[in-house]
Amino acid sequence: MNVRRITTALLCAAAIGAAGAAVAAPAADAPAPNRYAAAIAPAERFEIDGVLVERHGSRGRPLILVPGLASGSWVWQDTIRAFAADHVLYVLTLPGFDGRPPAGPAPFAGARAAIEKLVDQRRLDKPVLVGHSLGGILGFALAEERPQALGGLVSIDGLPVFPGTEDSTPQQREQQAAALRARLAGVRPEHFAQQQQGYMRTIGVLDMDKADALAQLTARSDPASVGRYTAEVLALDLRPGLKDIAVPVLVLAPYFDLDSQQQNVSQLAKTEYYSALVEGVPNVRVAAIAPARHFAMFDQPEQVNAAIRAFLGGL
Repeated sequence: MNVRRITTALLCAAAIGAAGAAVAAPAADAPAPNRYAAAIAPAERFEIDGVLVERHGSRGRPLILVPGLASGSWVWQDTIRAFAADHVLYVLTLPGFDGRPPAGPAPFAGARAAIEKLVDQRRLDKPVLVGHSLGGILGFALAEERPQALGGLVSIDGLPVFPGTEDSTPQQREQQAAALRARLAGVRPEHFAQQQQGYMRTIGVLDMDKADALAQLTARSDPASVGRYTAEVLALDLRPGLKDIAVPVLVLAPYFDLDSQQQNVSQLAKTEYYSALVEGVPNVRVAAIAPARHFAMFDQPEQVNAAIRAFLGGL
């Protein structure tokens, strides 16, 4: 299926490019200060089972912002600016990402449990989880496991099964996962940084200067941890439990026509493909964000924030 190929190759789960993106030569000159590294100071910072949590805002429905693979709170700076006045935001950075200590042997399950603890310990009343890529997949897992814990889910290019593997057997997924985990386990930091630059330039964002700046930030993550998270996601198929999700779900599907041109994949075809992968959710909507690549929050921040705001307004 053409849309499956283009999605798998170019647009989904963040990385999952870390292992396979083209390697670009590092710049010869020392990099300028990274304009995306500066984060808005939180009102509070604490940890839950190795997950760093930064709180912004003090009133309104709580939002839990979960970045994707190899990302930190810097992903959500525009979102924080847009929503902190009206919502309490809990912005997460997962173990192994953005300079955090390496993740354990089962990081996906650990991250999901930490989000559950955050909801319980802070007694959050029907929070909305907004996740990018891996963060969105965690949202699907939590919504299935604890149907009453959330008030809604917004997933930006994160799906309950990795695109292109929906027809694979569990054994095939496990084989792919094991191979990728082994491949990233021994990657040296300088090679990982080159892979991240190649990934960001081809899959991550549209602007090349922005891609290089963001790649400097994703390269701060631990390659072995990236491999472990990615392997867990590749082996995962959450579709059987989608029927148990009791909250509204919004899936945002980035689309860039030049990436899809050779495969003749239209914006409608991509959103229909995503819709097919989440069709088990009782209350779900899939909407395109265009033109945008995987990190749609950087390519189209106003579109993404408007979609989130409209979703919140309908709850």
